[in-house]
Amino acid sequence: MTTAVVTGASSGIGKATARALAADGYRVVLAARRADKLAGIAEEFGGVAVTCDVTKPEDVARLAEAAGEDVAVLVNNAGGAFGLEPVAEAELDKWRAMYEVNVLGTVAVTKALLPALRANGGGTIVTVTSIAGDGAYEKGAGYCGVKAAERYASDALRLELNGEPIRICDLAPGLVESEGFSLVRFDGDEAKAKAVYEGVENPLTEEDVAECVRWVVSLPAHVNIDRMTVKPVAQAAPHKLHRGPLARG
Repeated sequence: MTTAVVTGASSGIGKATARALAADGYRVVLAARRADKLAGIAEEFGGVAVTCDVTKPEDVARLAEAAGEDVAVLVNNAGGAFGLEPVAEAELDKWRAMYEVNVLGTVAVTKALLPALRANGGGTIVTVTSIAGDGAYEKGAGYCGVKAAERYASDALRLELNGEPIRICDLAPGLVESEGFSLVRFDGDEAKAKAVYEGVENPLTEEDVAECVRWVVSLPAHVNIDRMTVKPVAQAAPHKLHRGPLARG
């Protein structure tokens, strides 16, 4: 059975992606820090749950071992936004944590699983970034910076692997009403997290993004989607979001 590995799979986009790939017949290896939640999701479809903090080398090595020698798909989804302060009030520990998980964690997992993708005779690496990587917005400098760095790592890898049958896709969602994302950003403040989506007609769902991953992976092997940007209709840019009903007729 063909193997797909999904990081950050205990909730949100990662969870939805793991379910979608399992429905398509993949043996899915799910990685995340929260072992209890991860095990329950894996049990739904016979997946393999690996407790993994992508910032810890020993955890990444254990993930590579569980994935096996042949991997067709890697979805780098582990990451997150921590804080929303202006640069003058930046909490540098949060910036460091964002860089560790979003950038170094993604690179560590990619490096560890690349031999298995090569052994498979080729495959697809999808890295879930963000439209935050397109440019800066107020109070988002830290997150914008790490998502841009994550994107450039993918772009460089695509150049470095040119001549090998490995596809590299940067999947950049806009506003996704995803389980836990805003809660983490605001240190568990439910009111602030809820306000992010207030009045927005139909923000993206985690299943919407998972469907994009499915499509990218399902294309003929010679077709590479370098970058896919997906936003709700109500969002024109990271800083341009319509709140209220969309005009009709």
